[in-house]
Amino acid sequence: QVQLVESGEGLAPPGGSLRLSCAASGSTFSLYALSWPRQAPGKERELVSSIVSAEITNYVNSVQGRFTISRDNAKNTVYLQMNSLKPEDTAVYYCKAVPSFGRAGGVYWGQGTQVTVSS
Repeated sequence: QVQLVESGEGLAPPGGSLRLSCAASGSTFSLYALSWPRQAPGKERELVSSIVSAEITNYVNSVQGRFTISRDNAKNTVYLQMNSLKPEDTAVYYCKAVPSFGRAGGVYWGQGTQVTVSS
């Protein structure tokens, strides 16, 4: 069982920055791929970024070069550094954990954290 708790919710101006954190419980954090899906009002959920390891990361085109995902397995935490924020980045951001490399296990979600980009 893995519990995910996001933090870093906030309001930022266009061009500003925010950092989201997702802390996980459990001793098997390193065996999970972590991702940050988001959902804006009236829109479908979108996968923003994912990380298996420092060498295996992915980003949706709209955030490439602006967002950086990282993980600290010693702290059981995954981060999403968001720079050059745009109003269209406004959404609820979720943390999601999926067993990596086809391992058996459950899929876990955090409760979501609101990011608002507005002047």
